[in-house]
Amino acid sequence: MAIETQPDSAHAPGGGDPGATPQGRAWWLRPNILTALVGAAIGYALGHWLGNFMTPSFVATGGGAPDDNDLAIVIGYGFLILGWLIGLGVFNDLVRMMLGKPLNGNGRNGNGLGVSKYFRFTLDHKVVGLQYLIGMLVYFFTGGLLAIGIRTELLSPSYHVLSPTMYLQVVGEHGTMMMMMMTSVIVGPFGNYLIPLMIGSKRVAFPRIEALSFWLTPCAYVILLSSFLDGGFPTGWTGYAPLSIQAGEGMDGYAVAFGLMGLSIILAGFNMVVTIICYRAPGMRWSRLPMFVWAMLTTGFLFILAAPVLVGGMYMIITDRTAQTAFFVDQLGGSNYLYQDLFWFFGHPEVYILALPGFGIVQEIIPVFTRKPLFGYKIGAAGMFGVAILSFFVWQHHLFDSGMDPDMRPLFMLTTELISIPTGFIFLVAMGTFWKAKIRLTVPMLFAMAFFFNFLFGGISGVFLSDVPADTTAHGSFFVMAHFHYTIMGGLIFAFMAGIYYWLPKMTGIKLNEKLGKLHFWTMFIFFNTTFLPLFALGLMGMPRRVFEYARNLETLNDWVSISAFCLGGSILIFLINFVMSTLFWREREVGNPWRARSLEWQVSTPPPPENFKRVPVILSGPYDYGVPNALPVADLDPPPGVIAAAYAGAPGAPSEMGA
Repeated sequence: MAIETQPDSAHAPGGGDPGATPQGRAWWLRPNILTALVGAAIGYALGHWLGNFMTPSFVATGGGAPDDNDLAIVIGYGFLILGWLIGLGVFNDLVRMMLGKPLNGNGRNGNGLGVSKYFRFTLDHKVVGLQYLIGMLVYFFTGGLLAIGIRTELLSPSYHVLSPTMYLQVVGEHGTMMMMMMTSVIVGPFGNYLIPLMIGSKRVAFPRIEALSFWLTPCAYVILLSSFLDGGFPTGWTGYAPLSIQAGEGMDGYAVAFGLMGLSIILAGFNMVVTIICYRAPGMRWSRLPMFVWAMLTTGFLFILAAPVLVGGMYMIITDRTAQTAFFVDQLGGSNYLYQDLFWFFGHPEVYILALPGFGIVQEIIPVFTRKPLFGYKIGAAGMFGVAILSFFVWQHHLFDSGMDPDMRPLFMLTTELISIPTGFIFLVAMGTFWKAKIRLTVPMLFAMAFFFNFLFGGISGVFLSDVPADTTAHGSFFVMAHFHYTIMGGLIFAFMAGIYYWLPKMTGIKLNEKLGKLHFWTMFIFFNTTFLPLFALGLMGMPRRVFEYARNLETLNDWVSISAFCLGGSILIFLINFVMSTLFWREREVGNPWRARSLEWQVSTPPPPENFKRVPVILSGPYDYGVPNALPVADLDPPPGVIAAAYAGAPGAPSEMGA
């Protein structure tokens, strides 16, 4: 186990003068989001021109309009990304080091930058976590507005608000926004902010990689929305070939944005795994890791192992569309099934990329508000790893209706059903902790309890979809849509909300309003279920997905769902009002430990200091010893000199006591 014991390097990760301060220039002259936008605009214009110049029809007509803009659009997006990163100053330190110049200290820990540090490339993991939080809320609200558009169209089977083409575009944008942009909805804000605090580290392993993983997401967001300007894409969020190869220019935005988000989560996962393995404080044994850290570790491995396959699939779509390769073109020797295998080899682990962080949050919250030790700690950790491992063995159940070898169906039916066993372990841990507990029904606890209620519906309906005969009937119907909304929104988003209400006092020193929080919970919980529970019935009655006209006898049920969806949107509006008013206007300060939690992040001041800890702490016990007589404190935050050196005595390359 390695550990950061040099506070200077915590100030200046990657080298440089730890005492350096930002140069005395006006904030708008230093790299920030405004200079990044200028760089992105210049980059896209330059890249689009270069792409046109490389198009044979452009050259043949002497500069006339090319027949095919795909190459110009893709190269434009590439230069847009490059210009965005240059404008942010991502490469400034690299260039200075290559030139042998000292680093200027900008962005080390955000000191002296005030609010502007949240709008620039900053290496403080706490700033990056808050940047992720605001970014993910923007992406979520955007996807939600698109969902409102879908349900507005489905109010009537014959009177239409959207054209058939526009409806498909909105459905595709909504699904891609939610499944692509929200992949890091928990890992980004809470993982980056809290993991170093929870394991006793002063920083993450790779601060520049961490910051880069966030700043790629606004690029992906803008590129995805820009596909509307090019006619959108008709494939839904899955991007199936051959339609994705034949589709119009809006498909380029889908492929570039999805691939860029894949790169972002690879970087985030790599940084998370290395931080947890190598930067734990003395005494932070594997048996003392908080459950949220276990969730981040397993999710990080899924990021690293699954996302490269997605990036490869998006690259193949791009080259099929621009360079006349034939990965997915049947007529030229390619295979449509290859794309399905590549996509779902990432796509089904992605479901657990979204679910596992939610498991971690609720298992972190439950012991706090039951004041009991977490029941079956080791079983809970094993359940997470079991889910992560089995998630790579189930992807072909998405191909049950695609013409796969019938002899393979029983195998993937079995592996899909087996994954319910480690998931059941996590449920048993929660139910065992609830047993005979005196539960404090705070807002975080309400959302955590709703997580299990909703996920149970999603899990049981998933068993039906893992069975070949049942899946053949329900495939492509609203039954499937209800299933994954119960697992993803009913699980992930409810856990995300629980995390916001639980950890925002730690992250900002401001507590959200309790009454508005409970109003938000009850309206969201009730209208979520009245929205998505009827979709199971609609699916069994034969209503297909991605079709904007349907049988007249389904109109009443669709109207019920749409009205409930509008009310669900109203519950999210209540949260938005609570969030904005509480953080910007009411600002109810919370500088202590309002939940009386034992985990390490709550033992430091609120908000945490720039270096997290004055000295590297020594961990004395686990985080869940609630109600245990004579339980030791979770850590010694100010160990006497010699303790850390003694912990490493005799070990090869033992660290010095400096700064310990």
